[in-house]
Amino acid sequence: MTSLESTTHRLVLLRHAKAEPAGSVDDVLRPLALNGRRQAGRVGAALAGAGLVPELVLCSTALRTRQTWELLSPHLGEAAPELGLSDTLYAAGVDDVLELVRDAGNGVRTLLVVGHEPTMAATAAFLAGPGSDSGAVAQVRVGVPTATYSVLESPDPWSEWGEGVASLTYVGRPAA
Repeated sequence: MTSLESTTHRLVLLRHAKAEPAGSVDDVLRPLALNGRRQAGRVGAALAGAGLVPELVLCSTALRTRQTWELLSPHLGEAAPELGLSDTLYAAGVDDVLELVRDAGNGVRTLLVVGHEPTMAATAAFLAGPGSDSGAVAQVRVGVPTATYSVLESPDPWSEWGEGVASLTYVGRPAA
């Protein structure tokens, strides 16, 4: 491992898996649909396969985001990351997400945020700077479907993350 790799901070922004349609319950209480439950497991396997196992997870308190995390986490192996549930993430804007990211501790190298659209894609687009994958940037600029994650990397400490600071290296969506 090079010294650059050892100091790289990786942010994974994940839109929750497919939820039941709106209308039957309060939006914050919408559960995952059956397909969403399957998507969540595939996301967990994909993150593990890519070496994107977080030390810290920040998750919206909405039921569908919590279920996404609960169903993907067993695929990440033995290490149990610290979990922070955040009411802020439910209706968050980009600035709210950045505030939470900037508070991540220095020992956190990979941070996973499980949230909602359009904020997950908008945050990735905002952070994407020089060296970003052009296809990935194009995708986050128009929004991402359920169970899609964006990977951003930067050598800068979390406290300094802001507009254009990271390289958007990948946007992934395991097969539906």
